[in-house]
Amino acid sequence: MLTKKNMRHKLYLLLSLFFLSNTLFAQDTLKDLTLEHLMPGGNSYIFPENRYGLSWWGDQCVQKEMDNLKLINTKNGKEKVLLTRTEVNQILSQQGVSELTTFYQAQLPWANQNRFYFEQGDEYVLVDWEAKTASILHKTAPEAENNDFNPISKNLAYTVGNNLWVNDRQITDNPEGIVAGQTVHRSEFGIRKGTFWSSKGDLLAFYLKDETMVSQYPLVDITSRVASLENVRYPMAGMESHKVKVGIYNPANQKTVYLNTGDPTNRFFTNISWSPDDKSIYLIEVNRDQNQSKLCRYNSASGELEMVLYEESHPYYVEPQTPIVFLPWNSNQFVLQSQRDGFNHLYLMNAQGEIIKQLTSGHWLVQELVGFNPSRKEIILTATKQSPLQSNILALSVNSGKLREIDNLEGVHSPLLSGSGTYLIDSYSSPNLPRVVDIVNIDKETRINLLKAEDPYKEYKQPHIQVGTIKAADGQTDLYYRLVTPSKLDKDKKYPVIVYVYGGPHAQMINGGWNYGVRGWDIYMANKGYIVFTLDNRGSANRGLEFENCTFRELGIKEGEDQVEGIKFLSTLDYVDTDRIGVHGWSFGGHMTTALMLRYPQIFKVGVSGGAVMNWALYEIMYGERYMDTPQTNPEGYKKTDLTNYANLLEGRLLLIHDDHDTTCVPQHTLSFLKACINARTYPDLFIYPNHAHNVQGRDRVHLYEKITRYFEDFL
Repeated sequence: MLTKKNMRHKLYLLLSLFFLSNTLFAQDTLKDLTLEHLMPGGNSYIFPENRYGLSWWGDQCVQKEMDNLKLINTKNGKEKVLLTRTEVNQILSQQGVSELTTFYQAQLPWANQNRFYFEQGDEYVLVDWEAKTASILHKTAPEAENNDFNPISKNLAYTVGNNLWVNDRQITDNPEGIVAGQTVHRSEFGIRKGTFWSSKGDLLAFYLKDETMVSQYPLVDITSRVASLENVRYPMAGMESHKVKVGIYNPANQKTVYLNTGDPTNRFFTNISWSPDDKSIYLIEVNRDQNQSKLCRYNSASGELEMVLYEESHPYYVEPQTPIVFLPWNSNQFVLQSQRDGFNHLYLMNAQGEIIKQLTSGHWLVQELVGFNPSRKEIILTATKQSPLQSNILALSVNSGKLREIDNLEGVHSPLLSGSGTYLIDSYSSPNLPRVVDIVNIDKETRINLLKAEDPYKEYKQPHIQVGTIKAADGQTDLYYRLVTPSKLDKDKKYPVIVYVYGGPHAQMINGGWNYGVRGWDIYMANKGYIVFTLDNRGSANRGLEFENCTFRELGIKEGEDQVEGIKFLSTLDYVDTDRIGVHGWSFGGHMTTALMLRYPQIFKVGVSGGAVMNWALYEIMYGERYMDTPQTNPEGYKKTDLTNYANLLEGRLLLIHDDHDTTCVPQHTLSFLKACINARTYPDLFIYPNHAHNVQGRDRVHLYEKITRYFEDFL
């Protein structure tokens, strides 16, 4: 006879079995993630939901959509349609102007003015929706590039070929080898553009680069029936560099003045900025050795040097990345960023070059000066104050030095500040949150949520991801690692490992964002039964100057020693097959991959090296000489890090991948290494991606990672 107690026990067992079977069924019915899902360029690429087109119109938040321009209430997040594309196109058609195809093109730089502009084809179009008028502000050449529109003056600068144009006037007439209005110094030192409008938009500073003395590197274009030669100017370490001048063009009188910097040979000019009154222009000059920098002020009318305001030196290198920024409420004071105390921090200076005070300090670094909140006399910035893995938003009082946390102290945040600095759009992710978008009232410290994205992989099989620390090869420094393991990890089984590595300056592979910054291919390989391991070794980003520059003059050596410490950690895990360890990386990571295969053949059995630096003497001046000095002054360092000298040590399977139009790490690196292997009777494999530059983008990226996957499947 069943008692009530026995009946309850039976019912409990039945329910337990029911829920267990449902859980197992749910796990078994999860779909598989493919490379088409995980790679940008894939036909079914999956990514977290986002609020595209969010921006500011003064202090009003706007949402740009295909057919509508919406206002978002900063107090409650409610939306209303401000303007439709149909309404705009009625205005445009009446004025005989081309139709607007999407509001994503619209730019609203004029607060409280009912107008916007958009760029379409070769036209800049201004629309006043209140007056129901439209006009063409500018019409450029179809081949125009590097467009730089100033909303205050409505002047437009752009380049056509090697020449600079302002509005409808060509202001340079350069022969081959001389280039105006484009980036210089290989886009190092934070340089991302070649034109710089003054505060009022009435004057234009621009770079003029003479690279006629720089050796030309030959690339082959295979798109025509008979392949043609394409030469690029590529200044290799220890060779002659290009020379740069800075010009100032005045559209009102159509005259150009060049800064009197003296002989520009072996000097770099960067971080260009203007004084609030446009009477002075500032730049930072760096010497060829990159161990000294000078903040200089020039007269914008005469081009003459007025004053050297600040100088900095370091026994290894200096690396100015950002221009000075004047306080909106005090035109005599500006903020300078410097690593002078070992971490990138903010310093308040006056126009006479005196440091008034250090604004931030500590064993963390400022990542970006986002802008200002003038009403509170605060600087809004992002920093690693909470953790080297995070990027958090802070408000800094210039007067008191007090820091206020603006976000939730978690994850990786990307803020967009409103016109007055009162509000910001905070887009962020954390390890378990794919994306959150909030509007934040900085003054009241309140926030309105606009989006909390779901896990886009929730219907798919996913691996386990964990992050931790180990000690570097010096036995003291903490290094962060990321371990990606199969979802149904059997700890009684042995799994092969793929180490994904970059390892170089200005890059951090592990962060506190969604899934700790894991890549799509890492997920794919873990789901296929591999363990994917990544370690941010010494020399990588966001850990301060000493952490980065300890690799000075011998790139790849200490980095490799740290990666081996990662392997020692993996060997303590019972489920790791230490006889099946592979490695993959691109660019600096390609150098690391090849170096690890050669220096530690007893550990690494299979490698896939993409776009690799094989010999730093073949790399460009600005980056290469900063970290290695020149081949003439550091011959032992260059010899020690030249991987062609170790081609005879190759034992495992190594696939070399290179793009035939790589102007960052030229194909000579891979070809020279192949020749060394032939001489040494070792046998790497090779795959070339035609018509790609430094890495494979677009649809072909799926092919790239299928190729890499097959190599590890075949040999690991």
